[in-house]
Amino acid sequence: MTPNATAKLIVKDLRKTYGPVVALTDASIEVREGEFLTLLGPSGSGKTTMLMVIAGLVQPDSGEVWIDGKLATYAPSFKRDLGMVFQNYALFPHMTVAENIAFPLRMRRLGQADIAREVKRVLDIVRLPHVADRLPRALSGGQQQRIALARCIVYGPSIILMDEPLGALDKKLRDEMQLEIKRLHTELGITVLYVTHDQEEAMVMSDRICLMNDARIEQLGTPADLYFRPRTLFAAGFLGESNILDATVTAVENGRAVLRLAVGDDALVRAVARDGVKPGQSVKLMVRPECLTVLGQGERAENEIQAGLKDVIMVGGITKHYARLPDGKEVVAANLTRGPVAQAAAGEALRLGWSADSSVLLV
Repeated sequence: MTPNATAKLIVKDLRKTYGPVVALTDASIEVREGEFLTLLGPSGSGKTTMLMVIAGLVQPDSGEVWIDGKLATYAPSFKRDLGMVFQNYALFPHMTVAENIAFPLRMRRLGQADIAREVKRVLDIVRLPHVADRLPRALSGGQQQRIALARCIVYGPSIILMDEPLGALDKKLRDEMQLEIKRLHTELGITVLYVTHDQEEAMVMSDRICLMNDARIEQLGTPADLYFRPRTLFAAGFLGESNILDATVTAVENGRAVLRLAVGDDALVRAVARDGVKPGQSVKLMVRPECLTVLGQGERAENEIQAGLKDVIMVGGITKHYARLPDGKEVVAANLTRGPVAQAAAGEALRLGWSADSSVLLV
């Protein structure tokens, strides 16, 4: 019996080993109809292994895969109603674009008129109707990837699996293709399981992100969940920049934890309390650079610490203040550039402020 009959895809307690190497363990996720879920993590984290198990290209040691309410753990790949898009496009070089897109329809024995209609429809969707008669080698990398997408969506698979599909493109083209794939996902309402090691890519495109580390699921949630409420040090460090400070809990009151920072000036700050946190416990405090503000004369914040300026760097619309705390630890505050950045002397005293709601406790 399926654990959740309303889920499009269910992965339950998957485990895969290669000899003594554990490639995936204790992996469980549910993907909803029309959801864009990204498997994100560094090389060797288990994300591609999970995708290959779901695709039926790798057999798990244990666990279950359910697709559209049916157990598919050991079903052959061609019976899972899945589409796959790879980094290398996998287009047939001797076939025209139209013939490439038509191929899966011919395998399903559709009539010529139906095939012609569907090929035209998906070429319009990916905005490349004018390349139907060209060979793949006559297309740019971005065009080839869009044709690979068209070939995948033309037969309406239940779920589309994408394995690092933009990894071979340059940054500008990759950014454009992220928006293109996001547009297709929104317009067509397709269910997508996407693999990448690129944090920005995952943040831009995903409804939810499954962050993986060391063959396990580290955290599963929306991009905002993972960015603003990471549950582990790995999650805090993998997505974006973070300031992480050592602290000791001195009290827990009204949903707030009072912390003593180990920065050399006996600073007390407040953070949203985490379940199970107790007075006397050593914790880590994370504050994102964009939540940390350089306070001006007369400005106050819920949490404040003293620091010495190390450097100021303007990066277009963002200005970053690099500062050193009394214990020698470095932190960075990143705020919008509101005008020309005034020169400041290294070592100049600063007050840095932030809110308790911007503080994340890591234990």
